[in-house]
Parts: sequence; structure tokens; C-alpha cells
Amino acid sequence: MSWLYRSVVRPALFTQDPEDIHERTLHMLGWVSRCQLRCDWLGSFLRAPSLPVDLFGLKFPNPIGLAAGMDKDATALPAWAALGFGFCELGTVTRQAQPGNPRPRIFRLVAEDALINRMGFNNPGAEAMAETMAAWRAQGLWPDHPVGISLGKSRSTPLAQAPEDYANSLRVLWPHGDFFVVNVSSPNTPDLRKLQDKAALDAVLAAVQEANRVNSRESRDESRGAKNLKPEIRNPKLPKPILVKVAPDLSLDALDEILELFGPRQIAGIVATNTTGARPQTDDPRLQRIYAEAGGLSGKPLRARSTEVIRHIHRQTRGQVPVIGVGGIFSAQDAWDKITAGAALVEIYTGLVYEGPGVVKNIVAGLIKRLETAGVDHLREVIGSA
Repeated sequence: MSWLYRSVVRPALFTQDPEDIHERTLHMLGWVSRCQLRCDWLGSFLRAPSLPVDLFGLKFPNPIGLAAGMDKDATALPAWAALGFGFCELGTVTRQAQPGNPRPRIFRLVAEDALINRMGFNNPGAEAMAETMAAWRAQGLWPDHPVGISLGKSRSTPLAQAPEDYANSLRVLWPHGDFFVVNVSSPNTPDLRKLQDKAALDAVLAAVQEANRVNSRESRDESRGAKNLKPEIRNPKLPKPILVKVAPDLSLDALDEILELFGPRQIAGIVATNTTGARPQTDDPRLQRIYAEAGGLSGKPLRARSTEVIRHIHRQTRGQVPVIGVGGIFSAQDAWDKITAGAALVEIYTGLVYEGPGVVKNIVAGLIKRLETAGVDHLREVIGSA
């Protein structure tokens, strides 16, 4: 299937506008999602073999997740499990609905297996996403894997009011996410990356964790004395895991400052990394033209730097801070490199675009073979081993 996609399907798709293809694909997957039989049929071809991971108090069927940005408003939530993913990260969602940046805002670099995007957190807002997710659950179509939600700052919200902006989104979406990612590292919202400053991030995390504790306490109070817990509450006794997504362009010293918040703000883990504003050197005039576009670069050119960041986090924290690795993962070898550098889970986006719907199944199968070759029984035994 991968050969067919790369040789026949992808060349046809890549003659069309990237965002148009993205929207049509989500529409199709949304149609699949609305029927369990259609999901089961898709899964019969694409579901990945079992390679379980326990992390954040959650059980992941396999370590390959869908990165934020692919499904911003839970349009195709049930379909991601059918495509083999062990978890998905929806969003990024903001408190206010917003259209994002003007089109065109996605650019392919086919020769480099890369994308540039400047989407700008286009999404329907936290309230609308919560309604969509509640509807999936009410219809009995909730996926059998953990669901994460990426939270961003509304473009219209001043930086000084960012903590409450993030906290409000968490309050609205808290019943529906198994874990949450505080995204302060997108290059496509003006000044957002200033929130990676230790003091600014500390204020955001303080507000988010307070909302997390309040929601957890309220859900516990509501369930007390009831025979059955509300179905949307997975574990009412505990706050939800809160992670932070960092930019690959941070200096290692700045990254170390963020890691200092791990204990005081109960950060559950780090997502490393977001897209990069850096550009590779090239003499190709056509590539130079595309690289000149504003936005975040993802795909193979990001691979080495994201792995370097993962390795640094693992070393600095002696493996105490779980990492979800993102950036340039197209194959089992790419995922293995991230995991042996220190990632407990990985996510893909650009790899799905370039490798097609069989990519998760292929990666998981390849990881299982590598574990067999290494003579180990569980993925956790090789985390950070490189």
C-alpha cells in the first residue's frame, strides 16, 4: 500500500493545493468516522499491531500518535484509531474561534520531504470543539486510544492575559481530553514564542494547573455518591496530565529553564518539538523561493534538531521527564532514533502526508522487529539507550 500511495496516489494529490487536499481528506475521514462499520473496515487494512506503552497513567496501544495540526476540531476523531494510531493530539484549539492566516499558507518541498505552514491556529474555538467531542462520545464512536488536546493562545488575546486564555480553554475541554499540551511554540502567532520565557510560561502553567485542579475536584464532588461515574470522566480523582510543547529553535539553556518548572508546576512531559523557523542552506533557486515563505518548517529537515532536543531533555533530567518526540518521522528507523534518544512516544504529521495511510502500521511493525533484534521485550527498555 505504501508503494501504491507514493507512486500513484501521492503524485496525483500533489498536483493540487495542499490545504484543499487536507480539507478533502478530513471530510472523507469524517464520513468514515460517522459509521462504526466503516471504521472497522478501514481498520481491517490499516490497524497497527499491538505495542503497548503505559505513560501518564494512560494505556497507549502503540507509541505512534497523530501530531497536532492535522485534525484541529475533532472532525475525524474516530478514524485515527482505524488508521493505526496509538493516540492522537487534536487542535491546536484556542479559546476564541479564529480563521488563521490568509491563504495560501501551506507549501510543499517535495525534494526535501518537508512542509512549510503558517496556518495561524485556524480553529472553531474551544466551545465548538467540546460540542463535537461530546457528540462523538454520545454516539458511541469514541476511539479506543488516549486523546490529547493541544491548547493555544487566541490571536486577539494580549500576552499579559494569556494565562487566563489557556485556562479557559482547559476548563471547557477538560472532560474530553485524556491529556493536554500547552502550545507556546508555534511560529505562526505573533509573539507566542515569548511565552516560552520561564516567567511567562510559569504564569500560564499556574493558571492551567489551577483550572485543572478545580475541574478535577468538581468532577469528584459530582460523582460522589453516584452509582456510575459520568462516561466522559475517565478518572475523576486525578487532574489531567499537562505537557508543554517546545520549539526546536530554543537554545539549550532556555530549554533548561523550562525544565526547571517540571516539578513546581507538575509538568507531566514535554512535546519536542514544534516546527522550526530555521531554513537549510541550498543552492536550488526553487527551494530557496519556497524556503523564503514565512512559517514553520516540518519534515525531514527538522529530524536531526528535534532528536538533539529530545536527547538533551533525557540527559538533563536523567529520564525523569517523559518526552513525546516529533519531527521528521517517516519510518521505523526514524521512530527508533527518537525513542533511543529519549522519547517515550512519538507523533507524526508530515510523514503521514508523504508516506500515506499505511505509515503507522509500517512503523509499529518495524519497531517490533527492532525490539526482537535487540533481544528486549518492551519499548521502555530502549528509551534513551542511544
